[in-house]
Amino acid sequence: MRHRVAGYKLSRSKGARTALRRTLIKQLFTHERIKTTRAKAAAIRGEAERLITMARNSLEAETPQQVHARRLVAARLGGDKTVVRKLFEDIAPRFADRPGGYTRVVKLGPRLGDAAEMVLIELVE
Repeated sequence: MRHRVAGYKLSRSKGARTALRRTLIKQLFTHERIKTTRAKAAAIRGEAERLITMARNSLEAETPQQVHARRLVAARLGGDKTVVRKLFEDIAPRFADRPGGYTRVVKLGPRLGDAAEMVLIELVE
């Protein structure tokens, strides 16, 4: 039974899975849209939206709470300062009055090599 088993293994070890998710989320925040497989998009979508919500909620907070939120996000993303800065200064203010649903997944069809379902995951405007 798979009771209380969450997440996607993506045919990788724990370290490789963590690295893959971090990289995909950083690329999503950097380029604001990435082309990937459906399983990988489903694996990162929830965490990316949680990070955007954390950044959005810290906009109205006091300075210590803003610093704390930045450190939490930086820890999740591996300490990449440019991505954290873009998330807090560019992306979060755009979604200040949106209650959720910051990403969109658009199906593109099968990949030619192995027929994996390809999708485009992007930040909603």
